[in-house]
Amino acid sequence: MEHTSPFDIPWLDPQLAPVLLVVIVLAAVGTTVLFCCGIVAYSRRRSTRYLLITAVLGLLVVRSVVGLGTVFGVVPMTVHHLVEHGFDFTIAVLVLYAVYRSGPMADTETNRERPSSGSDD
Repeated sequence: MEHTSPFDIPWLDPQLAPVLLVVIVLAAVGTTVLFCCGIVAYSRRRSTRYLLITAVLGLLVVRSVVGLGTVFGVVPMTVHHLVEHGFDFTIAVLVLYAVYRSGPMADTETNRERPSSGSDD
């Protein structure tokens, strides 16, 4: 596969190529920073919930890298769509599972640890 310039890709308007590159690079940098924060948070908490959120942030980093690869002609558009939409589904499932795991059981454990103050806030 040939590496190309984003300005030579037929599906991308040359006037919008710089905007697309800036958006994807900012997404890659931002999600990488968040992923690193997620790793630090997971290393401190060591809970399944933090692991799931860190995995989601890692998938977002990979999505950005795949997007850059597509713009530069390294990743074919078909692979791009398979990876991106597959990750969208995986991210949704992981976030919903993290929310599910932090449901009523977490509230019950918290209520057992704190004595009741007598008022219902």
